[in-house]
Amino acid sequence: MIISVTDPFYLTVAYILCGLLGLCVGSFLNVVIYRVPLGMSVARPASHCPVCSAKIRLYDNIPIVSYILLGGKCRSCKCRIPFRYTAVEALNCALWLLCVLVYHTNLIFMIISCAVCSVCICVFFIDLEHMIIPDRFQVILGVLAVASVFFDTEYDWLSHVIGLAAALVVFIAVGYAVSRYKKRESLGGGDIKFAACAGLLLGWQRFILMMLIASVSASVVLLIKSKRSKDGMSQEYPFGPFLATGAVLALLFGHYVIEWYIKLLVG
Repeated sequence: MIISVTDPFYLTVAYILCGLLGLCVGSFLNVVIYRVPLGMSVARPASHCPVCSAKIRLYDNIPIVSYILLGGKCRSCKCRIPFRYTAVEALNCALWLLCVLVYHTNLIFMIISCAVCSVCICVFFIDLEHMIIPDRFQVILGVLAVASVFFDTEYDWLSHVIGLAAALVVFIAVGYAVSRYKKRESLGGGDIKFAACAGLLLGWQRFILMMLIASVSASVVLLIKSKRSKDGMSQEYPFGPFLATGAVLALLFGHYVIEWYIKLLVG
C-alpha cells in the first residue's frame, strides 16, 4: 500500500519535521564521519572538542544556531570549529526537504530516500578524506536498496535488478581493463559495492544518469587538478564522492531528467 502526504496541512508538517530532523541527523552525521574511519564508537564518549577534549554541552550542540552564536569557535579553548560541521547539517536538512518535495506522494519511499541521502553524505566526506568506504555503509545502503524494490512506484522490480547487474558488470569490467592497462588497481572494492547497491536502489535508467554525473564531474575535477599540478594525473583520487553525488542527484531528479529526455527524443 502506498501512503501519500498530499493534504496541505500534513505536507507542511512533513516539511517542518523533516527540516528539523534533517538538522539533528546532520549533526549526528558529523560524529559518524569523524569517528567511524578511526574505529571509534559513535555513541561513546559524548561529543567533545577534538582539540581540548571539553565536553560539548547540549546548548552548544544545536545545529547551525550554536555555530553562529559561538562565532565558529569552541567555547572552552576558542579553537576554530571546522565549517564542514555546519555544512553537513545544512546539506542533510536541504536534501531531506528535497526528498519531501519529490516523494511526498510515496511516504515510505520518501523515508528511504532521506536515509539514502544521509548515507551518501557520510560516504562523500569519509572517502574524500580517508579514501575508504566502510562496509557498514554498504550494508545500510544495500538494505535500503532492497526496500526500494518494493516501494518504488516509478520503476518495477526488473529495472532495479537490471541496475544491480549493470553496475556489477560495468565496474568489474572497467576495473579489470584499467588495472591491466595501468598494472595497478584502479577501482576500490568499496566503489564496486557502492555502485552495486546504487544500481539496485535506482534501477538501470537512473543508474545510467548517476554514472554520467559521476564520470563527467570526476573528469572535470581531474582535468583541473592536472592543470594545476604536474603530478595531477598520476595521483590517486577517491571516486566515492562522485558516485555519492551522482546517486543523490539521480535519486532526486532522475525521473524528471529521463522524462525530459524521452520527450526530447519523441519530439
